[in-house]
Amino acid sequence: MATQSIDRGLLGAHTLGASESRARLWTGRVLTTLPVLFLLMDGAMKVANVAPVAASMTQLGYRPALAPALGVVLLACVLLYAVPRTAVLGAILLTGYLGGAVATHVRVDNPLFSHVLFPVYVALMLWGGIYLRDARLRALIPLRSDR
Repeated sequence: MATQSIDRGLLGAHTLGASESRARLWTGRVLTTLPVLFLLMDGAMKVANVAPVAASMTQLGYRPALAPALGVVLLACVLLYAVPRTAVLGAILLTGYLGGAVATHVRVDNPLFSHVLFPVYVALMLWGGIYLRDARLRALIPLRSDR
């Protein structure tokens, strides 16, 4: 089956075969872009160590002086995720980062659906975006039906 390259931009190199739809590709792009924009903003705010960040760091039990370092780590992981060749590595690293956020919210007894699970929602969008855009990942982790 011949495939044709349709995109080599920031969101990754994609091939569109007969079984892959443009809707899947665009859904993957949207699912990739939303968390990237959110995490870039979050990382930039941490690097700048603005007052709300310092206050939330204190509330979560961390020294506000740690925020810039966390912001740099977050921005580095997001950049790895945004580059097509390193997107899976970036997603793995971001999953670990977001897992730490889940653990922190559990530790301070924050509400489940709004605080504890929010990083899980972001991680699902990260992985869903790659999954829909990259046929190699879908081949590695196939979702099968009982048809």
